[in-house]
Amino acid sequence: MLTASPSSQVKPQQWATCRISVASSAALLPPSPAAGRLVAVESRMRTTTVASAALGPVDTEPAERSPVPQPPPLFSDEEEAMLRNYVPVYVMLPLEVVTTENELEDAGKLRAQLRRLREAGVDGVMVDVWWGIVEGAGPALYEWRAYRELFRIVQAQGLKLQAIMSFHACGGNVGDAVNIPIPRWVREVGEGDPDVFYTSSTGARNQEYLTIGVDDEPLFYGRTAIQLYADFMKSFRENMADFLDSGLIVDIEVGLGPAGELRYPSYPETQGWVFPGIGQFQCYDKYLEADFKAAATAAGHPDWELPDDAGEINDTPDDTGFFAAERGTYLTEQGRFFLTWYSSKLIQHGDRVLDEANKAFLGCKVKLAAKVSGIHWWYRHPSHAAELTAGYYNLGGRDGYAPIARMLARHGGAILNFTCAEMRNSEQVEEALSAPEQLVQQVLSTGWREGIEVACENALSRYDRRGYNQMLLNARPNGIGLSGTDAGAAPRRVAAVTYLRLSDELLASNNFRVFQTFVRKLHADLDYCPDPERYGRPIKPLERSAPETPTERLLEATAPPPAFPFDPETDMSVGGWLAEAVDWVLDKIEWVFG
Repeated sequence: MLTASPSSQVKPQQWATCRISVASSAALLPPSPAAGRLVAVESRMRTTTVASAALGPVDTEPAERSPVPQPPPLFSDEEEAMLRNYVPVYVMLPLEVVTTENELEDAGKLRAQLRRLREAGVDGVMVDVWWGIVEGAGPALYEWRAYRELFRIVQAQGLKLQAIMSFHACGGNVGDAVNIPIPRWVREVGEGDPDVFYTSSTGARNQEYLTIGVDDEPLFYGRTAIQLYADFMKSFRENMADFLDSGLIVDIEVGLGPAGELRYPSYPETQGWVFPGIGQFQCYDKYLEADFKAAATAAGHPDWELPDDAGEINDTPDDTGFFAAERGTYLTEQGRFFLTWYSSKLIQHGDRVLDEANKAFLGCKVKLAAKVSGIHWWYRHPSHAAELTAGYYNLGGRDGYAPIARMLARHGGAILNFTCAEMRNSEQVEEALSAPEQLVQQVLSTGWREGIEVACENALSRYDRRGYNQMLLNARPNGIGLSGTDAGAAPRRVAAVTYLRLSDELLASNNFRVFQTFVRKLHADLDYCPDPERYGRPIKPLERSAPETPTERLLEATAPPPAFPFDPETDMSVGGWLAEAVDWVLDKIEWVFG
């Protein structure tokens, strides 16, 4: 299923249904300055398009055997009331479930694993849809067959799907077990112009994600970075229309930076970063540097330059001039101007890509989502240095996440998905001045105050009851609501929890038993409910984004009320130290008799 899509602008409109016809192969791309190389690419595109036309319509593909339809579960009146506490559970699929050769990895094993998840009551799965794989053959050439096969398998198991538009590379972050670069032809553009990649003050280039400095630069065979992302999403919609129409795909999480997160690649392991290093600002490519100079000049300070005192990637805040606790540059007028510009550029980028996603999926019964990284180290330092280098201008008295939440609100209330929900302060090394519990509390509260849905996931794989209990606490920070007597207000809860990640270790005997309990507790001790409307999360056709929010109004959100109070422990625990002791005994028994 190799298809080619034009890069023409989509006119905002409301489709009657989500299905639209597959784009024709005519007029694929505007002329490119790299004429000699483009001739070969265009020739290859024409040849491949003709070949794909003979493949026939997508409904000729062999269908997965769907499970026998089951009637919706019957709940008592008390259980129906409890549904207001139900939190759906998704499980991330392995990073390499579709290989770099664009083939489905071990379909038989995947089916068996998905059956186990379904038996556990899991609502669905999340999968990275890798740009580097799908558009790897050349500009505007999209190969979707492996993902269609994957989606049919997921659908046949009665699971829902969260699809990530993964415009980043895999292989440079914590937990990356495989290497999936961005498309080769994009990297080849970077060979001639390295400034298309994020750049640190020491000149290190990062190829995880294109710098937001080229969002409007037509460097990629006549297309800008924003057009690359928009065309990919339009092609996804065209080629996955049947899955969208059927309700299989419930969320489209739009990748907005490294690891799919709305942030700068400030702490890449590929460049030697080691926890808890503060990271480095990533705005020294010529495009962002020129943008900053223009902004400083317009503000009446043409002499201001990008920071040169922010230290090395593994420094502590007080090793530097910029982040020093009581005398750092971040406290000066120049420092505040830079940080406002740096964080605002990031938010503007997210806003623009989400706007393209909204156009692409207009009318589809899906929700858009964006992931924000849980950078918990140095949270208790006055400068919040690690957050600042990542683009989150968050300080005591200044909420750096509220402008992000307010931006998301205009895109049909796009979901804010936040990481590190499994972490406790007591698990962190003291010298890192971490506070993941307070960070999660701040960000989730910010989303709720801005009127959007929030979701959460674990940052690191965990199989222990303490990690699960912390996720349960954050999913329902004030516990179960048994009635509407509290002025009719539903208890605060997240829209979904996504567990990282499906593996043989997760499905091992005792780990899986505890995980099943975790799912049951997130479901408020109820059976699996297939209808999101019954637990207060109706999915409606996506409407056009609201008008763009002025920067001044976004910045007004930086001074919100305090975070909502969170209970100290969850009231739906999967068990504590005694249960863990029983787990240990069961593991030993199985080892002896296994």
